[in-house]
Amino acid sequence: QVQLVESGGGLVQTGGSLRLSCAASRRTSSSYDMGWFRQAPGKEREFVAAISWSWNGANTYYGDSVKGRFTISRDNAKNTVNLQMNSLKPEDTAVYYCALGDRGLADVHYWGKGTLVTVSS
Repeated sequence: QVQLVESGGGLVQTGGSLRLSCAASRRTSSSYDMGWFRQAPGKEREFVAAISWSWNGANTYYGDSVKGRFTISRDNAKNTVNLQMNSLKPEDTAVYYCALGDRGLADVHYWGKGTLVTVSS
């Protein structure tokens, strides 16, 4: 069993930045993908970003709504994944969930409990 614990959420103004972090409770295989989803009130959970690891380095994937504004990174030695969020918009307001799985997070094996990000207009 792996527990994922998110941190870094909070309240920020439009145009501001936040950095989310997610720590896994134990060492996991670097072959797993890690990343983030989000869920706004009354909406379905939405893919945000994922990072996979292969012999030639990291591969990153982003949802269309965050491309160019969010950056995902990973530290395999520390079992952490981070999400740098810039140029935040009110529509980015959501609970952000850390995830670990396969196939670019098409298959999620573990979820974190989430951290709330609120962007004020």
